[in-house]
Amino acid sequence: MPFTLGSFLLDENFFDFFASIDNHFVVLMSQLSRTINHLSHSRYLPSLLSGALLGLSFPSYPFIRLEIIAWVALVPLLISLRTVERPGELFRRVYLAMLLFCLISLWWVSLATFPGGVLTIVAQAFFLTVPLLVFFAIKKMAGYRFALFSLPFLWVAWEWAYMQQDLSLGWLTLGNSQANLNLMIQYADIVGVWGISFWLVWFNVLVALSLTGSKKEATGSVAIMALMVVAPLLYALALLYREGVASEKELSLRVTLVQPDINPHEKWIDYNSVDIMARYYRMTGKAVRENRPELVIWPETAIPFSILESAYAADLQSLHVALRGWNTSLLTGFIDISGERNQHVESYNASMLLGPVSGVPQIYRKMRLVPFAERVPYIDYFPWLGNLTFSLSGIRGWGMGRDASVMELSSPRHGKVIIANIICYESIFPTLVSEFVRKGARLLTLVTNDGWYGTSYGPYQHLAIGKIRCIENRRAMARCANTGLTVVIDKFGRIIAEVPWWQEESLTAEVPLESRLTFYTTHPDLLPKAALALSALFFIVAFTKRQIGGSAL
Repeated sequence: MPFTLGSFLLDENFFDFFASIDNHFVVLMSQLSRTINHLSHSRYLPSLLSGALLGLSFPSYPFIRLEIIAWVALVPLLISLRTVERPGELFRRVYLAMLLFCLISLWWVSLATFPGGVLTIVAQAFFLTVPLLVFFAIKKMAGYRFALFSLPFLWVAWEWAYMQQDLSLGWLTLGNSQANLNLMIQYADIVGVWGISFWLVWFNVLVALSLTGSKKEATGSVAIMALMVVAPLLYALALLYREGVASEKELSLRVTLVQPDINPHEKWIDYNSVDIMARYYRMTGKAVRENRPELVIWPETAIPFSILESAYAADLQSLHVALRGWNTSLLTGFIDISGERNQHVESYNASMLLGPVSGVPQIYRKMRLVPFAERVPYIDYFPWLGNLTFSLSGIRGWGMGRDASVMELSSPRHGKVIIANIICYESIFPTLVSEFVRKGARLLTLVTNDGWYGTSYGPYQHLAIGKIRCIENRRAMARCANTGLTVVIDKFGRIIAEVPWWQEESLTAEVPLESRLTFYTTHPDLLPKAALALSALFFIVAFTKRQIGGSAL
């Protein structure tokens, strides 16, 4: 599909979009200015308002588009914290805001596991308070304005650091709220989702300054805010103009995605391996006859048994026969087993690529596992923690993969094509996805099973976050889901093909291939590491000011 500046502006309704941003901003600023006096005297109303705005700004159903309110969502809370002097009071206000934020954004997790959903919301709210607790410490040492200027650095540094450990659920990275605001986030190919978070927090800080500072400060803040709205748009337009001028005919891979629509709650009980495999063979055979794809993709744990074990040799042989008949390669989720039966055995949520000729599978084992649902954090060090699992699949815990391995596909049209397969939850980890691309992946694939969350907006959030990975790395993504959402996303984060969710359906599309590396792909952690260093510097300066008795700014 060709991308020209004109077509992009037409598709995105550019002028209407820009006008809507301006109108929304004017309305929001007017509302905020009218409530500024109330915020100064209310104890918990600002917390509730910020929490609600943050939650509503995150992706939900496609017909709900409220992401723009994230640009001012923190303002009520930040203004209310000006006069707070006791750490306990600050924690209560901040935690209340973050608890409501998590409740609105993540309530759907409880549809899969109610105890796990409650734990997710309560724990995630606690972790989200950390940057504002450090903000409070700096405010006490160096004053409110100095703390405000440090907050964007504190926020991004913590988001990144939090995501580096096993206990993290990095789903609510603030930049993810803008995943569907396509035209405004194309600069993610330079700074990643971290840059989007940084941009949003800065905008909130400037709004707070414009509402609480002098008239001169307000004028300066508004001018900078206007530039912060215009600059991303200009970058997107320049990018698309350059792509339109320099573009050659895109190389693409013909891919079929199979969406079997098997209820995951019943999959491990009401279906046996024969039923499941028969459905995949029937759907795939029909799609191959009609579309002749170079690659077929089945979703996460599509084969719900360890087909590579000797006990399932007949099933594996049947699969090889089918692939030879289809004359195509297959990428599928399955359960991989390591270890001998009389020794320690580890089960992995894995995927494998099988060709029509070679019988040797290329295997990738999922590296980032959902805390407590797929693996209890730090269970290697404290085995007794295994009792805390909320497993959804009948397996008490998956093993953790150790290598971000890419797969080599033999394409009849293009020869060797390197692809990266991401499994479900891994798509929220920017650094992991960029590692696949640095290893040569020209195409991202994602296999997932979001059926646990019914018709909630959880699957739509998951899909939206994947769009940012495409923009960051300028790679298209073929996303295959058990019950949906099964889509193809281009390198600009736009959906170019899709099928309805909760239907037995297949999708065949030409998925673009790309080989260039973005600045973000080659330097994925540059911004958050710089933010971490500058956060330390802000803290040291604030501490020094306190020690020498410097006046607060």
